[in-house]
Amino acid sequence: MKNRTIFFSAFLAGLIFSCAKNPFTGKNTLALVPNSEILPSAFQQYGQFLKENKVISGTSDAKKVELIGVKIKNAAEKWLNANGYQGYLKDYQWEYKLVDSKDVNAWCMPGGKIVVYTGILPITKDDAGLATVLGHEVSHALANHGQQRMSAGLLQQLGAVGTAVAVGNKSEETQQMAMTAYGAATTLGGMLPFSRAHESEADKIGLTLMAIAGYNPEEAIVFWQRMSANSGGNKPPEFMSTHPSDETRIANLKKLVPVAKAEALKFGVIFK
Repeated sequence: MKNRTIFFSAFLAGLIFSCAKNPFTGKNTLALVPNSEILPSAFQQYGQFLKENKVISGTSDAKKVELIGVKIKNAAEKWLNANGYQGYLKDYQWEYKLVDSKDVNAWCMPGGKIVVYTGILPITKDDAGLATVLGHEVSHALANHGQQRMSAGLLQQLGAVGTAVAVGNKSEETQQMAMTAYGAATTLGGMLPFSRAHESEADKIGLTLMAIAGYNPEEAIVFWQRMSANSGGNKPPEFMSTHPSDETRIANLKKLVPVAKAEALKFGVIFK
């Protein structure tokens, strides 16, 4: 009993003293792993990925990925400076690479390392579509979602240890049932909703950034409609997915477009 009390006291202390407020979300978020540890590792992994995959350079598409990525990053800096967060991006090392792959995808590692696959370009179609994708990916980095996912994973592991301690004097069958139930509950009730919330945050932040960068945020809705049509409905139910459903995402974006336009107006960007 004493060991359990010590464990959960340490667990709660970690929660209380390992939070950081993010300027883009306004929320106190988990930061159990410092960026001083995460970023060097992310940069190394990114470099290794580029060595092992075909990076497209010098083409109009590759130049467009770089150009629009920089515009989105500059929009983030404008917003941060205007809101009193000068220097927030000092540890970021931005890169935007186009990689040859049929996968309809793009991703971002902590610290601003972004990859766009050629497979998504037929769906982005134009600059605004690509700005939607890059705005979303840049926003994952800005909101420190990688750090939060790592922190949540650590908490899930700590909880598993706590569960194992709590049922340690039970039968092996009971222990297995408890651990299986814990895994299912924390995944469906914790980790997956956590991931979907991050996707929605990145949509919201990205929409504002693309607008500040001069791209009409209404085009984000059109892009996601194309993405939905491309998937052909072959996706798991929302509650079992790391991402919101296309219907949920599009509905949320429609509500957020006026907010993004109003924010862009503060920087002199006007849309009809």
